[in-house]
Amino acid sequence: MSDALFITFEGGEGVGKTTNIEYFKELMVQSGLDFVSTREPGGTPLAEEIRSLLLSTRDEAVCSNAELLLMFAARSQHLATVIEPALKQGVHVICDRFTDATYAYQGYGRKLGTERIAVLEGLVHGDRQPDLTIILDAPVEVGMGRARNRGELDRFEREDLEFFERVRKGYLARAKAAPDRYEIVDASLELDEVKQQVAEIFERRVVERLGAQHDG
Repeated sequence: MSDALFITFEGGEGVGKTTNIEYFKELMVQSGLDFVSTREPGGTPLAEEIRSLLLSTRDEAVCSNAELLLMFAARSQHLATVIEPALKQGVHVICDRFTDATYAYQGYGRKLGTERIAVLEGLVHGDRQPDLTIILDAPVEVGMGRARNRGELDRFEREDLEFFERVRKGYLARAKAAPDRYEIVDASLELDEVKQQVAEIFERRVVERLGAQHDG
């Protein structure tokens, strides 16, 4: 049985996921750990095409159920061609978003609830869950201020503040329901302080865990 870890990063807009994933990857390299880095929606050519469909601004209103199904279509392809093969080969996987994002954005943000998402989750990845999920959390006003400074906003980033308040609430509810899997990082702090939190999580949840597995 592979002891490869499936690690996901989550959070709302402008919380610094990209920057902190890059830092986490540096820590992985320094520790000599073999990994692949990927993202959702996306990660494969087909899934990246679906990502473009999902994020593009368009005149046509996108039905919430269509959005949900596209998310899981991309995820199914991603799991089959990238995530599962890597884990089976003993390669760690670091993923920018996974199903927690669907619960937060579609379940809470779009007010679809959790039941239909849970059905699709079971269909697409069964018992496969991340070993560790790092949620970068910041007040919505802080995150959206940063997102707007990055340039043109995608279809999701154009939602109102109430939408993102619901998304944040969804993430925090998920973490509260399963505290063993989640680590919450205060992403409102200065970058050096955020990185310090990430490094502590890496040491405690990755280095120590892998060391314990090998010792066992």
